[in-house]
Formats: sequence, structure tokens, C-alpha cells
Amino acid sequence: MREVEKTKEEWQQELSSQQCFVLFEKGTERPFSHPYNDNKEEGVYACAACGTPLFSSDHKFDSGTGWPSFFKPVNDQNVEEIVDRSHGMVRTEVVCKTCGGHLGHVFSDGPRPTGLRYCMNGAALKFVKSV
Repeated sequence: MREVEKTKEEWQQELSSQQCFVLFEKGTERPFSHPYNDNKEEGVYACAACGTPLFSSDHKFDSGTGWPSFFKPVNDQNVEEIVDRSHGMVRTEVVCKTCGGHLGHVFSDGPRPTGLRYCMNGAALKFVKSV
């Protein structure tokens, strides 16, 4: 049971088709296609579906992969990590703990201090600029 649960039709009324594809069909956007990949502004990246704060610009880095990447979430309680055995691989999927939306995957090839790379789809995020 998630804190925020809506039908597919409700999400489709609130989100773009790309956001629905990524968040609720576990899709992936093309690398280097989302403006958040190059965003250098200060702020918080929240879930595009439910608004839960997920990642901070303070933890963002250029991974060279074409997707916004972070070395840790704002709060470990806001994300959930799930074993993903799709596409003939074993990876760790990252979802929003509040609504269950697919965000991307986490890998162990990131920078210090965590050594993690949270490789997120920009379409799954909503940037809230610091004031």
C-alpha cells in the first residue's frame, strides 16, 4: 500500500505521456534528452507524480551517462530500492516510496563519499529551484 495511489487514468490526466511511460510503465528516456541532465541550478528534485523530495542539487554530479545522476537521495526514507531482473540483467531499481513511481536505477560506480550513482530519468523528476 502506497501513501499516494491513483488509477492509470488519474495519472494520465495529471502527467505527460512521457512521464506516465517512465514512472508507471518503468520506461527509460533517451540519454541526453532531458534538460535536467545539464541543470546546474540549486534546488531539490522531487517526484514528478507526487512531489516527494528525492534528490538535492548538492548531491548531483555529471556521470557522463546522459541522465541526471546523484550520489545519494535527500532522505533514504523517500526512495525504495528493488531488485530488477529485467532485460537479462540484475540491477537495482529506484522507486518513489510515496507513489511507487519508477525513477531509474542505482549503481555502485559513483563518486565519493557514497560510491553510488543514482541514475534517474529526468521525466520522473520535478525540479524545485531554491529561493
